[in-house]
Amino acid sequence: MKFRDGYWGLKKGVFLRNPVELRDTSIGKSCLTLYSATRKVEHRGATLNSPLLTTEISSPFKDVIHIRTTHFKGIRERGPSFPLDEGNSDDVIIEDDGAMVSFASGELKVSLDRQAPAWELRFTRNGEYLTRAMGRQGGHMTVETPHYQGYAPEEGETFMCEYLGLSVGETVYGLGERFTHFVKNGQSVDIWNADGGTASEQTYKNIPFYLSSRGYGVLVNDPGRVQFEAGSEVVSAVQFSVPGEVMDYYVIGGESLKEVLENYTRLSGKPALPPAWSFGLWLTTSFTTSYDEKTVTSFIDGMKERDIPLHVFHFDCFWMKEYRWVDFEWDRDQFPDPEGMLGRLKARGLGICVWINPYIAQKSPLFDEGMEKGYLVMTPEGHVWQWDKWQAGMGLVDFTNPAAVKWYRDKLRVLIRQGVDTFKTDFGERIPTNVVWSDGSDPQKMHNYYTYLYNKTVFDLLEEELGKNRALVFARSATVGGQKFPVHWGGDCAATYESMAETLRGGLSLALSGFGFWSHDISGFELTASPDLYKRWIAFGTFSSHSRLHGNESYRVPWNFDDESSDVLRFFTKLKCTLMPYIYAQAVKTHNTGIPMMRPMILEEGDDPSCAGLDRQYYFGDSLLVAPLFSETGEITYYLPAGEWTNFLTGERFTGSRWIKEKHNYFSLPVMVKDNTVIITGAVEDVPSYDYGDGATVQIFGLQEGYTAEAVLCDSDGKQAARFSAERKNGKITVTRSESSSPKPWKVLLRTEKNRLTEVPGNRDSIDLSL
Repeated sequence: MKFRDGYWGLKKGVFLRNPVELRDTSIGKSCLTLYSATRKVEHRGATLNSPLLTTEISSPFKDVIHIRTTHFKGIRERGPSFPLDEGNSDDVIIEDDGAMVSFASGELKVSLDRQAPAWELRFTRNGEYLTRAMGRQGGHMTVETPHYQGYAPEEGETFMCEYLGLSVGETVYGLGERFTHFVKNGQSVDIWNADGGTASEQTYKNIPFYLSSRGYGVLVNDPGRVQFEAGSEVVSAVQFSVPGEVMDYYVIGGESLKEVLENYTRLSGKPALPPAWSFGLWLTTSFTTSYDEKTVTSFIDGMKERDIPLHVFHFDCFWMKEYRWVDFEWDRDQFPDPEGMLGRLKARGLGICVWINPYIAQKSPLFDEGMEKGYLVMTPEGHVWQWDKWQAGMGLVDFTNPAAVKWYRDKLRVLIRQGVDTFKTDFGERIPTNVVWSDGSDPQKMHNYYTYLYNKTVFDLLEEELGKNRALVFARSATVGGQKFPVHWGGDCAATYESMAETLRGGLSLALSGFGFWSHDISGFELTASPDLYKRWIAFGTFSSHSRLHGNESYRVPWNFDDESSDVLRFFTKLKCTLMPYIYAQAVKTHNTGIPMMRPMILEEGDDPSCAGLDRQYYFGDSLLVAPLFSETGEITYYLPAGEWTNFLTGERFTGSRWIKEKHNYFSLPVMVKDNTVIITGAVEDVPSYDYGDGATVQIFGLQEGYTAEAVLCDSDGKQAARFSAERKNGKITVTRSESSSPKPWKVLLRTEKNRLTEVPGNRDSIDLSL
């Protein structure tokens, strides 16, 4: 929200009370409190008739500083609030020497110089400047409304506003799954979940957290409508504002951008570890297509006949009867024996997913039940809230009511025990604000927060029924903390190269917002892709954490496009299965650290200025640089950072620090590995979950004299099963397996022009290779 008229003035009807003079401090064991007058106090009379802003500074843990500034503290706070790690750390240093007051947590420090010409909070790490809260611009805002116009400014709509400085060349990222420009400088961003597709400023996943290229992050701790002006109001600042009387935010530091994300996800939650089977290929019924068990079986048979591995089948909305979403009952006209059908599908090794949403259509028997028992959201007049958008006369489950949560979970429990493995938790963005919640929550804050309760309800049930590391959802909406309930997908993109690019852009922005696992509808949801686009999107989908074929009005089976599409899908699906030892080890790392699987270039190559704005290539885990193709010509221009590189698919060698222009067929794309890297691949190409150590191949890329490279092998339960290291010394490479839980035969592949392969018996844990 813009408050200013240019730089010097304020818009008509806007009144600012900003911190001007520090009048007092209070130092506790783990908290520093600042009391700041909003005008210069030159005599006692100046202490009257003006605000005193209270800023509390604390730290939940090392390298994170919590800032909370209050105007009126007597306003009753209504939930919800983000479930953060909000404990107060005693491991802080608070100092006040009369001229300077400061608060330090780890290497992160905030200070205020009483003698400076203007009030400002200055943030540094290891003595290096990060940003500053600009006191002349931020503070308490009152905006006259038509009702109050002409009255005292206290009677308008109130906001708290902060301006954090931007340095020369500083770029900011994140703020959720945003499909606009990857670098957020110059953008106005409204944190308000919306069902707006992938081609506008609206998004399903709004996260009030941004990451700065200077090595810090900022989380605004408010689930409601937070509005950001990222250099779009004052060009040298990120401004953010919230309605009300309190501004609450965290400044998060770290040695690198990765460590900033680690600290952020420590604060807001690490992602759960999805089961290994979920990383395979998903196929769906599509949305508005016609389908029954015969259709489903024909798809699965068709994939088997073409030797295309398939691992998950998803039933979209019409597994239930029309006008009844949701009633959680199979449409018996189309699926007369659902239990038998699910048993037959699971006997073929398939995971089963079904579509759900949190809305209850009026025709659903659950509507009357929910209305009678008070499980649906109500209006202030005491009626059940309803509208006709999406489902006729639908209501909304009130997940603030524990009884409603149990009711909803019990309906899903029946499906899990029928054989359903996971749920596509669709929607959760269209949440009304003219309603009353069971627990008295603030409707404005519940609009964004609802998705957290919805997905938590479903995820917790799956974990309860299936076990830890066995649960996942396929969610569209999210807020802060939603990353704890993976997986999330990019929503309703279209079958165009432009939409494919905006989808990747959104996924990379979400990755820098703390989300570790992400997917998208291969070939686009809306429209039907050309065979060319379908095949290019398959390659992109393979190098995403989760890979799903899904659409709206047409089936996404490859033979509906052209014969080569089946060949391309077979090739990349088998490739992903053989890459599972690498992929799942990266997934475990994401689970433990919060560092996403799909990483924007800025996250891995932060010291290379050429990488600051790259949004059409990314790292897939630690070691694979991937550049999807976005052109029907098969031509691509991509950037290789410094170093020597090998194309994982072709073996071709490249020198980095330059742009590369190439042309690729449908079975290829840039998948680049830097020298001094070890990647472990598996011996199985038809399923994603297997004994990764049995017949594993240790692939060694460009190991240079004096270097050691390592890779970890995890089992399909996420536990470390072995560690492999390769050391080159005196013209010899020694490859060692250690910490192995069950020794099996393995191989070593030196990725050179001749690709030298050596087999190693299971009883040997080391081998020397002469060069």
